[in-house]
Amino acid sequence: MIKHLFYLGILWLNVNSVFAAKLAVVIDDFGYRQHNEEQIISFTPNITIAVLPHSPNAKQIATRAHQHGNEVIIHLPMAPMGKQSLEKDTLFPDMTEAEVKRVLDEAVSSVPYAIGVNNHMGSLMTSDFDGMHKVMKALRHHALFFLDSKTIGKTQVKNTASDYNIAVVERDVFLDFQQTESAISQQFDLAVKIAQKNGHAIAIGHPYPETVNVLREKLANLPSNIELVKISQLITPLPPKHKPTLKYIFEKFKKRFEKLPNLNLVKPQ
Repeated sequence: MIKHLFYLGILWLNVNSVFAAKLAVVIDDFGYRQHNEEQIISFTPNITIAVLPHSPNAKQIATRAHQHGNEVIIHLPMAPMGKQSLEKDTLFPDMTEAEVKRVLDEAVSSVPYAIGVNNHMGSLMTSDFDGMHKVMKALRHHALFFLDSKTIGKTQVKNTASDYNIAVVERDVFLDFQQTESAISQQFDLAVKIAQKNGHAIAIGHPYPETVNVLREKLANLPSNIELVKISQLITPLPPKHKPTLKYIFEKFKKRFEKLPNLNLVKPQ
């Protein structure tokens, strides 16, 4: 009888794991707050860390996270529409392809073990079609996915990534837009609800003391139907890219032409 109950318990755990909704938590801005960052890493290997490439502890914290089993991504600085303080080598839409490639290549070298990229700020850059084309063209040389932090609704990340067969996932919830434990707790609960509804969700936060405290409590008390997962578990492999058809090429050029300013062309007589 006890043996049967034991096997039923194992079966229940396996079934519950299969049907649990998946929640990925990504913590940005790693590389500056060593004490808080080490606490976050210690909570679980299933938290993904996003490292700023020019931060003073970039290589050290990326290596430590990797050794602990956490996945590492590059938190790539991109131009915002506001006047916030900018990181070194922040990407702007008017940069040349060579400049963008240099910045991205150096970021890859600065953040060891990275498996993906997400944008740091970037409302200006990610909403610019040509600017993001340069980013994706440079990114194709590295086996990295792109996590769109969605700092603006008119993001061009998916539209441009598809041209280079780069996998994209998108943020669902910002945890700590308001830096109070009550607000962060509510946002975490929102991420859980979205995961339960859609089967998965991605939440992004920062290594603030308030966020650390909320994560400590929430991760220790996750609902039984929620599984905290590594970000890579939410990446859907893309099929091999086929040779573009004339229709595909025409549609792409049409989209680009529509984005050009009004040229006030004179109708021929």
